[in-house]
Amino acid sequence: MAGILDGKVALVTGGGNGIGRAASLAFAREGARVAVADYEAEAARETVGLINSAGGQAISLSGDVTVAAQVQAMLDGTIAAYGRLDCAFNNAGIAGHQVESFGQLTHEWSEASFDRMIEVNLKGVWLCMKHEIPLIRAAGGGAIVNTASVAGLIGLRTSSGYVAAKHAVIGLTKTAALEYAEEKIRVNAVCPGYIVTRMTGPVRENRADVILGRTPMRRFGEPGEIAEMVVWLCSDRASYVTGAAYEVDGGMTAS
Repeated sequence: MAGILDGKVALVTGGGNGIGRAASLAFAREGARVAVADYEAEAARETVGLINSAGGQAISLSGDVTVAAQVQAMLDGTIAAYGRLDCAFNNAGIAGHQVESFGQLTHEWSEASFDRMIEVNLKGVWLCMKHEIPLIRAAGGGAIVNTASVAGLIGLRTSSGYVAAKHAVIGLTKTAALEYAEEKIRVNAVCPGYIVTRMTGPVRENRADVILGRTPMRRFGEPGEIAEMVVWLCSDRASYVTGAAYEVDGGMTAS
């Protein structure tokens, strides 16, 4: 039986670990040829190895999503390998502890930490979309999914820069969805709750009781649970879905 993305070409940023790796594997399982991009080149190669050893088809790319020339190089590599782009999952991002702001209130964030958070988590998504959209348009349409967060829907203490970036990602997603709907390009966002990944390790270790107390399902999510939503949003099964931000959070934002 053919997969729901059979014959499609997908690009995944941040594909070397966590949600990005799970999504890359799911894209391949569903029949897509996958370009796995990550700042950590070896991590991208490891994901590609997993896909190819399972009978899929993937290439690895490396680059910084905040640098336009490197984003363009990722897309050039995808086109050189596969000749087209149908789907993109803009997933690369960073957490507070990666910009030395963990546990800091809004007034305690440094300007450098705030700027870096916005640069990666917002500008990086915009730069990817800027370079992806012309290629998806040339393919006759397709789908983009951006990684937002529950932090794009609610406020979270000691996470002001992250919350600001993720709220903006949802706004960017909705605007692009309006702009390109008539060109058959669907643009959606996925809003993970607290998922078991390397990036969320420090917050899960320090705030597990609080997080699980706010999560009706009383557990952390798994990367594959986000991947399933991403793959569905990129498939024709979601053909009438655009401009949406889907919570995959165990019910955290339901109340």
